[in-house]
Amino acid sequence: MAISVFDLFSIGIGPSSSHTVGPMRAARMFAGRLKKDGLLAQTVSVRAELFGSLGATGHGHGTPKAVLLGLEGHSPRTVDVETADDEVARIRTTGRLRLLGAEIGTAHEIDFDESSQLILHRRRSLPYHANGMTLFAYDATGAPLLEKTYYSVGGGFVVDEDAVGEDRIKLDDTVLTHPFRTGDELLRLSRETGLSISALMLENEKAWRTEEEIRTGLLEIWRVMQGCVDRGMSREGILPGGLKVRRRAANAARALRSEGDAAARAMEWVTLYAMAVNEENADGGRVVTAPTNGAAGIIPAVLHYYVNFVPGADEDGVVRFLLAAGAIGMLFKENASISGAEVGCQGEVGSACSMAAGGLAEVLGGTPEQVENAAEIGMEHNLGLTCDPVGGLVQIPCIERNGMAAVKAVTAARMSLRGDGRHHVSLDKVIKTMKETGADMSVKYKETARGGLAVNIIEC
Repeated sequence: MAISVFDLFSIGIGPSSSHTVGPMRAARMFAGRLKKDGLLAQTVSVRAELFGSLGATGHGHGTPKAVLLGLEGHSPRTVDVETADDEVARIRTTGRLRLLGAEIGTAHEIDFDESSQLILHRRRSLPYHANGMTLFAYDATGAPLLEKTYYSVGGGFVVDEDAVGEDRIKLDDTVLTHPFRTGDELLRLSRETGLSISALMLENEKAWRTEEEIRTGLLEIWRVMQGCVDRGMSREGILPGGLKVRRRAANAARALRSEGDAAARAMEWVTLYAMAVNEENADGGRVVTAPTNGAAGIIPAVLHYYVNFVPGADEDGVVRFLLAAGAIGMLFKENASISGAEVGCQGEVGSACSMAAGGLAEVLGGTPEQVENAAEIGMEHNLGLTCDPVGGLVQIPCIERNGMAAVKAVTAARMSLRGDGRHHVSLDKVIKTMKETGADMSVKYKETARGGLAVNIIEC
């Protein structure tokens, strides 16, 4: 099985990779399957049922909106975030759904009543994963045409029921130049080849793309991250969802600029960059899944730290940073999880912190052993982190948590560079521990909004 860095870093829409991006992709896959099987013209009604965490916190994560947009053929990468709400309002006002209309141009319109045809089961789950959804299509007689179950397994990854039991993500049998599944294997390959982690990753990525395509693609990812930070630091107002959370990044940016001497306040800027991204994410804006939306601010913030505060930083460094971070992310995806609904926020913010720490250590001149050490430190100090979003929204504690983890990633990278790479707890061991901790964690702390801050804030 092979995972590309472009699987982990994908351009999408907020507020959640597992609850927005994944369901949109699944719904679009379902509509596409109807077309592929020659069933689109016969379809007169569809129904979607959401289970587990999707059902429990779907409204706060924009899942119904994502399903409607996906059924109309929109992709998370290309959907117009400025008009998406208007599109959904049209469906709800008219009671008409344009199946795959955004993709094929000529809309196949059907009646759609969201109250009866998009069902969120708050306390029912499907067997394979906490983020499950089943879609149905019917003909004019009410006879079923197609039924498919999909699982949104974190980071926007989607598997259908046919893949259940095979692996956690869609299998890719691409032959890589330097395949690895563990941190130990990654370090061994680095020693044997003399390649840095980013260089080794680059060789593997060439199985899918040319070196120029890889560079261009990663720099596009970086530009989207920069745009997200810029928007987050310029927009003010109240975030949607009912909690009346106020955007803070723009005001904080003005204050920091007025104080001058940015280098002396580098960590405050890092915090701000991350919060700016996650305010945009909470508002349903364009973000890069890195490796999830709930943790989307950490890697952009640490990359901004590199570009703005590290002498000699350049675009080559940005590419190397993302390649090294991607290598770390693959280890989490392969051996544990990046899904908050499966292992809690340690799988989202923890993984992103680890990836950012490894990426920064790489571009600061760290050896492969120091990069692995940085990634281990980043995860070790996020173990046990719960996912208990207040109101089911990706706002409290998510926005501040990204700021805190971004600073922690910088600290982890700097700490690793003070050593020689030797340490007692390996990255593999801390990933194994994270997975086991997630398995032991009560379900109420796994993106269900039924425990922790999600319920105790009422008492404050």
